[in-house]
Amino acid sequence: MTTTPFTSRSTMTRRRMLGAALAVGAAVPFGVTRPAWAAPAADGPPRLTLPAPTGPYPVGTVSLHLVDASRPDPVAGDGHHRELMADVWYPARDVGRYSPAPWMPAGLLRTFLASAGFGADAVLTPFTAGHEGAPVLRTGGRLPVVVYSHGAHSHRADHTVMVQELASHGYVVVTVGHTYDTFGEFPDGRVVVPLRDPKHALGPADFAADVRFVLDRIEDLHAGRNPDAGRRPLPAGLCGSLDLDRIGVFGWSKGGTAAARVMIEDRRVRAGLSLDGPMLPTITADLDRPFMMMTAEFTRAQEPAVAGFWSHLRGWRLDVRADGALHGSYGDNQALIPQLAKVIGMSDEQLRGWIGTLDPARAVRIQQAYPLAFFDLHLRHRGGRLLDGPSRAFPEVRFLP
Repeated sequence: MTTTPFTSRSTMTRRRMLGAALAVGAAVPFGVTRPAWAAPAADGPPRLTLPAPTGPYPVGTVSLHLVDASRPDPVAGDGHHRELMADVWYPARDVGRYSPAPWMPAGLLRTFLASAGFGADAVLTPFTAGHEGAPVLRTGGRLPVVVYSHGAHSHRADHTVMVQELASHGYVVVTVGHTYDTFGEFPDGRVVVPLRDPKHALGPADFAADVRFVLDRIEDLHAGRNPDAGRRPLPAGLCGSLDLDRIGVFGWSKGGTAAARVMIEDRRVRAGLSLDGPMLPTITADLDRPFMMMTAEFTRAQEPAVAGFWSHLRGWRLDVRADGALHGSYGDNQALIPQLAKVIGMSDEQLRGWIGTLDPARAVRIQQAYPLAFFDLHLRHRGGRLLDGPSRAFPEVRFLP
C-alpha cells in the first residue's frame, strides 16, 4: 500500500504537478482529500493476506544492509555514508524449516498506515511467500537477476506480489529501499521515513545511483563475497548462484523512471520495465535494449515526457495499459486495499479512488503474468505469445501503438 498520490486521468495539470514532484522527490499531497480512519472496535485487528505466487518453486528471502562508501550522507552528517536496505528473493528449498517473512515489520507498518491516514492498528501485516534464510534452489545453471526500484515515498515491499511471482519462477529479485524516500528499518532498529525537506529530496538520478550500487553488490554475491555491512549470514547457495549476463531492472512511478536511467547508464542491464513511470526529468538519450512500459496515469497520449522517452527506444519496445488502472494499480494496492476497505468501512467510491475500476483479482493476474512474460522473453529467450498482441485471457490489457 503506497502513500504516493495518484491523479485523475481527466486532469492534465494535476498529473503534471504530480510528475514534477515525483521527479524530484518532493512531498506531494494526496490527489483527493481522504479522511483519517481508525480501526473499528473488535477483538483484534485482522491480518491482511497476499495472493500466493503461481510458479513451481518455493520462495526464500534475505535482507541485506548495504553501505556505499563512495557517497557521503549529508543527512546523517560528517563521517557517514549512504546506507540502504535491500531484500533478495529467490527460488528456495527445504522451506518448511524457515519462517515466512512479513510484508513489513509490525512497528513499521503502524507508522506506514498512520502516514496514509489510516488507523495505526487497523490491520496486521500480511505474511509473504518468502521464507527467511531458506537455502537457494538451483534450478539448473545460474539464476537470472532482476532489480526493483520503488516509487516516491513508498517502500521496497510495495510490489511483493510481482517480486515473489518472479522468484517462484526461478528469478533472483533484489528490491532496493531508497533511504530518505522510503519507509524502512535497519538491523540496529533505526527507522527511516520519507523526508519532506526539499533540500534532501531524491530524484530518479539518485534512485538510479542506488540501483547501480546494488548491481555492484550483486557482483560481490556472484564472486562469493558477502556484501552485508554486518556480515550477517547469507542463505546457503546464494553466493555464486547469480547470472551476471542476465540482469533486468523494473520500477514503479519514480522507480520506473530510475529503471530507464539505469538502462541508459549501465550496459550490465539487458532489459527494463517501467510501471507507470513519469519519465521526468525528460529522458532524451537513445536506448537500444528491450524496454516495456505498463502505463496507467502517465500515458504517452497525456504526458509528453513519456512520449519523448518512447521515441528514443531503438530496440524491442512495448507499451500496454489495463483499462481502469490508476497509478498504483500494478502493485500490492490491488490485493491489500480492498481488504483494508472492509475493515475500516471505506465506501465503494473511496475504494475506487485508491485502486480504480480495474477488478482487483484481475489486476493481480496481470501483474503476475506480464512482467514474467517480459523477463522470460528477454533474459531467458523463452518466447511465449502473451506479448505478441491482445490476449483473450486478458481482455482488459490494451496494446498501445
